[in-house]
Amino acid sequence: MKPLEGIKVLDLSRVLAGPWCTQLLADLGAEVIKIERPGPGDDTRHWGPPWFGEGERRVAAYFLSCNRGKKSAAIDFSRAEGAALVSQLAAKADVVVENFKVGALAKFGLDAPRLRAANPALVYASITGFGQDGPYADRAGYDFIIQGMGGMMSITGIPDGEPGGGPMRVGVAVVDLFTGMYTAVAILAALYRREKTGEGAHVDMALFDTQLAVLANQVSNALVSGKDPPRQGNTHPNIVPYQPFDAADKPLIIAVGNDGQFAKLADICGHREWASDERFASNGARVANRDEIVRLIAECIRTKSAAEWFEKLDTAGIPTGPINSISDALADIQAQHRQMVRTLAGVPVVGSPVRVDGERADSDLAPPALGQHTADVLTGLGLDLDQVAHLKAAKVIG
Repeated sequence: MKPLEGIKVLDLSRVLAGPWCTQLLADLGAEVIKIERPGPGDDTRHWGPPWFGEGERRVAAYFLSCNRGKKSAAIDFSRAEGAALVSQLAAKADVVVENFKVGALAKFGLDAPRLRAANPALVYASITGFGQDGPYADRAGYDFIIQGMGGMMSITGIPDGEPGGGPMRVGVAVVDLFTGMYTAVAILAALYRREKTGEGAHVDMALFDTQLAVLANQVSNALVSGKDPPRQGNTHPNIVPYQPFDAADKPLIIAVGNDGQFAKLADICGHREWASDERFASNGARVANRDEIVRLIAECIRTKSAAEWFEKLDTAGIPTGPINSISDALADIQAQHRQMVRTLAGVPVVGSPVRVDGERADSDLAPPALGQHTADVLTGLGLDLDQVAHLKAAKVIG
């Protein structure tokens, strides 16, 4: 039995933050019904290339990344009949997840107050750019914009004055992904509380709030020091050495986390004296003398191949690793052992990283075709096939 078996989730979200949340809930065992617009469906179905499949079955790889484990019901809830169907589904659901602009669902009767009035045990999760209140509440939220507004880009990239210097966004939509995960955590907490009280909740998640929260040590650095952290490229603001170094053939990453590891690194490099040098003996001293110790280590590392260094450093217990391409990472023996690459109904996907009691928390349902489960979902509400056919002919469903 999976942890969330028996939990029903109505997914009104699209693009990434909401779907990432509901995919995680599906992996944990929840039944997730994804409501999509008849015709186009979720926007990300069309965010290609690359594409998977051909003809009417063609779908963007983007959509596949965040929609496994779900059933797709194509229902036009801008129509009264469609909104009524979604309301009926919500009345039987444990969770609703949506990421429309603040107030946008109220005109269809699908807002939190009305759905929770009909189903007081419902956990209703809203994901927006800036939250349900505040001066920016009416603004749309996009990951790229939030990375810029929320400080992430100010600490990501090469420093000004160096070749290629300037603010840089993270290579995946990290704010969307973190918001999806935080939303899933909040939903689980609300469900746990419901077990004690019988009452649901309205979860209010904002991309902007999440971005500020996941600045982690960098935002703490700013609060404590009163200074904005600079962009440092691939170096670390608080730890030295913690960066790539060029070996004789290719780069490798060395991440020294404490003074004991640094002493071992100094020994491997043939310079035990570094560990007792007052400029380098402690991490704080190494941060203060970053340029000098990095120069000395770099001179040493470039004398041998990366493979030689990997063996020496790994044997000594010093964290090290290569800079892989995505294909290299997927082909890594560890990824293969953990079976992180899966095929579901012919669709290649990366599996869930969650393990519970040695079992993968991972759905076996492939990302659905648009409207693949519409008839099943509606007959589950008690409609007969003639009624389903009538709604399809009226273009209320797809």
